[in-house]
Amino acid sequence: MSLLQISNITKEFGGLAALHNVSLQVNAGDIISLIGPNGAGKTTLFNCITGTMPPNTGSIKFLDTELTGLPPHEVARQGIARTFQHIRLFNRMTVEDNVMVGNDYKGRTGIFSALLRPPRVAREEKASRGKCLEVLSLFGERLLPRLTQYADMLSYANRRRLEIARALVSEPRLILLDEPTAGMNPHETQGIVDLIRSIRERGHTVVVIEHKMKVVMTVSDRIVVLDHGEKIAEGTPEQIAANQDVIEAYMGGRRRAQTD
Repeated sequence: MSLLQISNITKEFGGLAALHNVSLQVNAGDIISLIGPNGAGKTTLFNCITGTMPPNTGSIKFLDTELTGLPPHEVARQGIARTFQHIRLFNRMTVEDNVMVGNDYKGRTGIFSALLRPPRVAREEKASRGKCLEVLSLFGERLLPRLTQYADMLSYANRRRLEIARALVSEPRLILLDEPTAGMNPHETQGIVDLIRSIRERGHTVVVIEHKMKVVMTVSDRIVVLDHGEKIAEGTPEQIAANQDVIEAYMGGRRRAQTD
């Protein structure tokens, strides 16, 4: 079943195309990796999907809903969550409260109800905390023993994990992970690979931006390759590994970097 349908989107900044005529279909249950050299347009594509930067032209549909033009909070309500290339946490909030923020939009509590605290509010808060603990249990001993620690006291890897937990607690149909293994050692990276698989087993669909090719080749059902804002290839890991356009995009990018 098609979950996300991106059709011919273009995103320009000052007349320069960060994305040009990009199309992509994401099916329910997929793990898709989005790869390409730096500046290829990968994060821009995430921004277009989530409403942070709507495309200039083209269509983005999630199930039967047109996402183009919706603000980010409305996109989230449709069942899409994301993490960011640069970690965005509330540093002076605890691990537990950071995760609960991800579930807040699903509640029906208004400001006056929150102040008066009728029984329904207490029930919602109890359910939210229960969901928070359930999600944190996916991370084993990495986060659960640190419920009351402030986010800025965590290690870099645990801050990455916490951001993923916050995205998961809203029970999204689709989760977008932007470089989830960045800055991690091989052992920590393997933990994220295992986590991505467990996320899929829980019924979520995953699109991940990733630069570590071992991760990409290990975890992906399909790989989509962007270069200079255009989709140049799509296929299985085996197909992408043998694709000459992909090899040239990466090797050409390395040669350019060496001469800069």
